[in-house]
Order: sequence, then C-alpha cells, then structure tokens
Amino acid sequence: MKVSHEVPRCLLTSSPEFNDYDYALPHLFDQDEEYLQYFKDAKAKGRYVIMDNSLHELKDVNNGNGYDHDRLRYWVNELEPNEFIVPDVWMDCHKTAAQAKYWLQFDFPKNTQITAVIQGKNKNDAYLCANLLSNLGYKKLCVSYGATWYNDFFPHTNIDMGKALGRIRFVQGLFKLEHLNHIKFHLLGCSIPQEFGWYDNQDFVKRIESIDTSNPVMAALDGTRYNSNGLNYKPNANMNDFYDVDFKDIDYSLVLENVEMFRKINNL
Repeated sequence: MKVSHEVPRCLLTSSPEFNDYDYALPHLFDQDEEYLQYFKDAKAKGRYVIMDNSLHELKDVNNGNGYDHDRLRYWVNELEPNEFIVPDVWMDCHKTAAQAKYWLQFDFPKNTQITAVIQGKNKNDAYLCANLLSNLGYKKLCVSYGATWYNDFFPHTNIDMGKALGRIRFVQGLFKLEHLNHIKFHLLGCSIPQEFGWYDNQDFVKRIESIDTSNPVMAALDGTRYNSNGLNYKPNANMNDFYDVDFKDIDYSLVLENVEMFRKINNL
C-alpha cells in the first residue's frame, strides 16, 4: 500500500523523505512552474505519480466545478502519470458515471491507468455508482472522505468521527460485493488520521492500493501534535490557504513526527 501526504510548495523537494509516491494537483501546473517541474523531475526519477482532477480543491471556489477538461487532457499526456483520476461530480452518481464514460473515448499514455471516483447523494446511490463504474471497465475506484451522508450512515456526536466511521462502513460494504472483488481502491483524504487502522486488516491490505491525505502535514501547520491515538477532529489548515507558506513558518520536525505517528497508529 502506497501513502502520500500533500505538502505546501516549500516542502515538495523534501516530501520523498516520507511519501511513497507523489500526488499531483493539475490546476497548480498552470499556476506554478516550480510545482510542475517537481513532478516532471519525479517522473524522470522513476517516482510513482497519481494525478488528481482537482475537484476537491476547486469545487468550493469554482461554483462546484473542477478543473478545465481540455487542460486535464493536456497535462495527462504531458506528464504521463502512473494513474489519472478522471473528473467526477460531487455527490452525484449519474453525472459522475456519465463523466467516467465520456473519458473512456480518449487515448491515454500507454503506462497511465485511469481510475474513477465513487459519488452519490446517499449510500445506495454510492453503491450504484460503484457498480456503474465497474461495469464501464474501471479496475480501480476512489472513495472520498467528505460525503455528508457518511454522517447519516454512521451517526455520531463528533461529525469528523462520524464521517470516518461512515466511510469505513461503506468501503467494507464494497469489499463484501462479490461482483466487485476484482476492484482495487484509493482512499481520498481523511477526517481523522486513525481511520485507516480501523478497517478489517486483511481486506484493507488486499484491496486498498493507495491513500492520499495531507492530514499530518496540516495538523503540524496548525501546531497540533498527534497523540498515540491520532486526532478526534480534522485540522483547520488546508492546502488552499497554506500552499505558499514560507518554510521558516513551518515546524518541520513536527511534520515528520506527525507523519511517523500516522503510520504507527495505522499499522502502515
């Protein structure tokens, strides 16, 4: 299982010290030549690269929309990532499946695997979306951390805890569906860092191929140290606000401490 923690720009060149692979946000390629060059160099060095579609970063500042599709097509062919997550529509099963079908018409670099994100307005909608994406031929599916219906699926007085427990319940439900037993998964982000240690370990190790979360880095930017159990809330810091933070304003030793504790509490 590969783990990657997104970092501010000033930590990019340090990130291979603690990341198993590199996770690229393509909307930043147009904004930041230094960011783009990092990923070009990473590919040249043989680093594994997953390229996102930037919906999570843009939906709240771009009227719910993600990144320009023409630019996505350009960058996936320019960078040739190992994996590319095709565009999805937040919590919308049918529009997401339609997008996933639309993107199948394009030619992709030979060594680039395309993956798709499961979306839905509730658990039944999300299970339907997983089935639709599998039927389209996708062999790896991504599961977001932030769907609001997780809190209905697993009610909890702590909203962040409920989101984590709701996703666990949903993903372990996917594991039980025999017609999806060929599917591998990527977990997008997290509300609380200890979530990944709460899955059934055997299924988790076999089916979850990759994880990305900036949680330990964002906690450090908040000045928060993980305890031996992790955290019971999501850090306030986010990449949109801290992308350009100066290295002198970061406690790098705390970043490394949180990253190490993240792996320890999740048995990674």
